[in-house]
Amino acid sequence: MDELLDIVDAEGHPTGKTALKSEIHKNGWYHNTVHLWLYTNSGEILLQQRSHKKAIYPLLWDVSVAGHIDAGETFTEAAVRETNEEIGLQLKETDLIKIGKHLHKSIYNNGDIKDFEFHQVYIAQLKVDLNQLTPQQDEVEALKLVTFNEFENLLKHSETNSHFIASNSAYYKFVLEHIKKQHI
Repeated sequence: MDELLDIVDAEGHPTGKTALKSEIHKNGWYHNTVHLWLYTNSGEILLQQRSHKKAIYPLLWDVSVAGHIDAGETFTEAAVRETNEEIGLQLKETDLIKIGKHLHKSIYNNGDIKDFEFHQVYIAQLKVDLNQLTPQQDEVEALKLVTFNEFENLLKHSETNSHFIASNSAYYKFVLEHIKKQHI
């Protein structure tokens, strides 16, 4: 889907301009995305396996929920919307805890996709069983819960296990540290 997105500057400040996602990725314009990491009371993190249909990193495991923030939409509105769309979970904006902003700059497909985005990163407690979630077929291949220790072990071997996006290791560690603090 080619959504209309807000364009931001290199520091993440709004420019007042909008463009279609395809144009933003073609031109390498900065924009915002939302990342929501869900964790359980028993010390597990929900991971999403990216759909085999995805152009970027198909079938790798990643953030619980992620998506682009539509033009005019707040970060928390986007997090709630994306969570409902991708895994069928209805959250309230008050369930979300913002833990930071992470700049991700990558170029894919021989320069066809210039993805310069600020991840607005949130965490929230998952209060339903895994079997109550409904993955969106075009976005999500599978869902699973991993313990904090499993998460760390998968991350430690991400260069060879084709599990996480290996270049994102520092980001994953940042998220895990914040979830652990919240979980204590």
